[in-house]
Amino acid sequence: MNFWVDFWAILGWMLWAVVFIGYLFALFAIVGDLFRDRTLNGWWKAVWIVFLIFLPFLTALVYIIARGEGMAERSDRAARNAETAAQAYIRDVAGKSPSEEIAAASALLESGSISQEEFDRLKAKALA
Repeated sequence: MNFWVDFWAILGWMLWAVVFIGYLFALFAIVGDLFRDRTLNGWWKAVWIVFLIFLPFLTALVYIIARGEGMAERSDRAARNAETAAQAYIRDVAGKSPSEEIAAASALLESGSISQEEFDRLKAKALA
């Protein structure tokens, strides 16, 4: 009989752990959204934070109900901005395409900045 008592106690602790971790995720999402929102002034942000400290569950519920739609829009906008920045970084790091490198080398050859041997070497490197 003692096994089942311990089993249900462990199951109960696991349930409360899942609820608490879910609450922490919601709390971090709310705080992140508060500081991401540029339309809300600093005093209102401070009021939300104070209420999150003293009445955490009620405030989190009210925040999600009252500002949930804007929260989703701000999160979506932040994700799109991050994706755009990542793509720009990848394009910047990836460099030029082989045809662009050959065209740049050809322009250097025509201007006399490089010799034919250097042009051939740059062309072979771009095509490799």
